[in-house]
Amino acid sequence: MKAKDILAKAKTELTALDKHLIDVLDITRPPSLEYAKQLTKVISKLSPLLGNMIEFSTVDLLNETDWKNEGKWVRQDPGFPDALFKSESIVPNPGIEIKAWFPLATEITARFKDSITIFENDNIDMALIAWLPENVIWGKPQIIDALVVSGKSVAQARDTHYHRPPDYLVFEPEDTSNRTANLQQTNTNGYKLQTDKCNLEDAKAVVESWGEDKKIYSPLPEYQKLLRTLYGQFVYRLDTNYAKIDRIEHSEIESFKQKVLETKFKGRSIKSWSDIFSSGNESLLEEALRTII
Repeated sequence: MKAKDILAKAKTELTALDKHLIDVLDITRPPSLEYAKQLTKVISKLSPLLGNMIEFSTVDLLNETDWKNEGKWVRQDPGFPDALFKSESIVPNPGIEIKAWFPLATEITARFKDSITIFENDNIDMALIAWLPENVIWGKPQIIDALVVSGKSVAQARDTHYHRPPDYLVFEPEDTSNRTANLQQTNTNGYKLQTDKCNLEDAKAVVESWGEDKKIYSPLPEYQKLLRTLYGQFVYRLDTNYAKIDRIEHSEIESFKQKVLETKFKGRSIKSWSDIFSSGNESLLEEALRTII
């Protein structure tokens, strides 16, 4: 088997997990309507914890499949990607970066900041796993749907979306190859021009002087040097919302998001549940909650 075969088989397994319950946590049924109303306000705070648990469970589920003694999946924490297929015969090892999505939240808050240079061999996929408690706000976590796409395609979409010099700059991580594995940097970062603190037209003139071919994003050192020169001349701020998966305009992710939000769950679309929980309409909320508690 080759890396692409391993990833194709893993994709088949992961995308077949809809309606699968993850037996790592069980949220108790609300004893009253008032308790349920409060739970709708805090349930999303479980998402980071459940995200980590879903990563562990995903690796266990993948290892239930027969991989023909080629290797096994291991969870890397810390490390990239989250799931790595450890193999002596398949090099480089294929892997999957796992992102959990709680679709009652306002957006897909997980970030994808890893440099496109890591995906040079196209041997790492990204899995976006949507989950909800089996009874919307209580019960065991249930996988609603899963999307598996090329990690390289996600990095490309991100860089294409964000890179707009001089208004917005994407920086590659510094060279940390001489450091130990736990100290190596792999994340890109985004910086926004502060037009109230510097002259936008001057910044545009600098970029124009590069020529048209230099406006296309590149992770190569020569191009990154141009960006850092621009950064040194004008005022930029670090964008703390940079690389949120919901904002990078990846076509497959956008289609998946729409599909999940339209999915019927306990009598309503997931988007309908989300709208009700955030509406501020007490009577509408109480009516909806009575159907699930």
